[in-house]
Amino acid sequence: MCGLCGVALDDPAGSPDPGALLLAARTLALRGPDDEGVHVLGSAAIAFRRLSIIDVSGGHQPIENEARDIAMVLNGEIYNHHELRRELQGRGHRFRTGSDVEVFVHLYEECGERAVERLVGMFAFALIDLRDKGRPRVLLGRDRLGIKPLYWAKTRAGIAFASEPKAILAMGDAQQDLGRRLSREALLEYLMQGYVGGVRSAWEGIQRLPAAHTLTFEPGAEPRIRRYWDLPLDSLRDSGPAETLDREVLEWLDRVVLDHLQSDVPLGAFLSGGVDSNAVVDSMARAGVDPLVACSVGFRSKTHDELDLARTSAARLRAQHHTEVLDPDPRLVVDTLPWVFDEPLADPSTLPTFLVSKMARAHVTVALSGDGGDEVFGGYRRYVHDHAENRLRARLGPAGRRAAGMLGRAWPKLDWAPRPLRGRTFLTNLDRDPARAYYHSVSQLSREEALLLLDPELARSLAGSDPFERFAEHYERPRVDDPLYRAQYADIHTYLPDQILTKVDRASMAVSLEVRPPLLDHRFVERFVALPAAEKVRRGRGKFAFRRALRPRLPTQILDGAKRGFDTPLDRWLRGPLQEFTRESLQTLPADWFSRKVLEERLAEHLSGRRSHARLLWSLLVLEHWRRAHSVRGLSP
Repeated sequence: MCGLCGVALDDPAGSPDPGALLLAARTLALRGPDDEGVHVLGSAAIAFRRLSIIDVSGGHQPIENEARDIAMVLNGEIYNHHELRRELQGRGHRFRTGSDVEVFVHLYEECGERAVERLVGMFAFALIDLRDKGRPRVLLGRDRLGIKPLYWAKTRAGIAFASEPKAILAMGDAQQDLGRRLSREALLEYLMQGYVGGVRSAWEGIQRLPAAHTLTFEPGAEPRIRRYWDLPLDSLRDSGPAETLDREVLEWLDRVVLDHLQSDVPLGAFLSGGVDSNAVVDSMARAGVDPLVACSVGFRSKTHDELDLARTSAARLRAQHHTEVLDPDPRLVVDTLPWVFDEPLADPSTLPTFLVSKMARAHVTVALSGDGGDEVFGGYRRYVHDHAENRLRARLGPAGRRAAGMLGRAWPKLDWAPRPLRGRTFLTNLDRDPARAYYHSVSQLSREEALLLLDPELARSLAGSDPFERFAEHYERPRVDDPLYRAQYADIHTYLPDQILTKVDRASMAVSLEVRPPLLDHRFVERFVALPAAEKVRRGRGKFAFRRALRPRLPTQILDGAKRGFDTPLDRWLRGPLQEFTRESLQTLPADWFSRKVLEERLAEHLSGRRSHARLLWSLLVLEHWRRAHSVRGLSP
């Protein structure tokens, strides 16, 4: 796990400044504390910060081919590099190192930009090809699920790219080319979703290369972006007999976990009381990992603590178990995390994710995680609720849906009440189309609620902006009449890379820990994500097929226990240790961004207990301290 950055100039006779590039790379030092390198090839240059995992002594990057007219840097791991190496050696290629990155260089010589389609792994890379009469051709690429990040910007001189926006901003400051402004459309999206996603980053002028895409740039030409992989679009798969599917799930689970065990440094896993992490650690034990290192954290709040279950699992598997009971300090959100997260991210679980990564890094350099199981097998409660909504929507018919919508709009907003009395969203959703209903359910604010928070002039300028439209493009892309699969497809292209994987990447990289999610191996995902809905949601629970397949391996209390999130007590924090931080932050948010009167009303309602605005207030606290940490100069025009 590492950090990369680089530039490519429009002028083929131009010469990048390697010193400036190296300084930009050093903003990524937490991603790669072990080594650094910079390489200029014609009018393009790449720089690198390395966390040494494979071929620790010989894998210095950038890496070149024999003729030294191709050079590249790669952040991540290629798990099938041994097979590819043997194939390329059979074709006469010679290798100087044991690095997986050198394999890609030679594979590119054979296949060009389609080489990325042969890779199994998590990666973001930048490659310079100088073979065309000295005119550098730059190829950027990102793995299929978006596990590793990659950003780019079109500048007056050409393009700049990096693992994180802070490195691009450092290059832009040197050129006085990027304005350090927050996109006003991104502000609206952040308030609604709690994160900024898609092609546009939070920063004006900086774009996010989407997962499963490459970008090609040549001097004087516009960048060309190409999708090279996607999930199934035309049909769901036949699940077949249960025993056959169960055997297939376990065989592929063991296969992808085994592939993810490659490491020349200490390796372990995160272990909670949940199904996914237990499945991964159990598979590691079956692969003969010795010592089997598991890292678990508990919380003083017993409503979210799974440490007892993790201890039981670790003992059953004879793991070397490291545990720690955490009392998360909410002030990390104002002191430490704003610099780590280059874009505002309001997921409260960033705190415990950072703390468990910090604890694990004391024992290992690489940790396997259970991320992805919910997206692949339909494990989130949101899928269960959406599945039920769609079944009821079909039964009600048009008249019944309209009546439910009218009742929902008249229903009081009872945030403080027990869940059975909070029927407003459910009833209103029944009268919406499935895409908008699902998006409404997973958003933290409606568009109307978000616009009310803004300065009136800013709100008017956003009259034509609706973040739902980007979500709808993904939701409608599959040609499969299955709302559950459409919801999974949309989440895998939005929520998963832009919130979940961003959170894990930044929080773990802040302590120089590499986290690998074997359940997001693309071969595993494309094989099981398109199972019929009945294999995902059944009897009011998600992840049905995965649980069934694991019954011979995992105890009942793991498989059938209540699902607990990696959550934080926001209400208590915002009325306690974060109250003054929050009040002060609302007062210093720019007056041309927000209506201070409305913000003060929301805070007063929350502190009095009349309404819960915990997620909103947390989002505003995160936003203000992110703005300060990164010297944001204002909003885009």
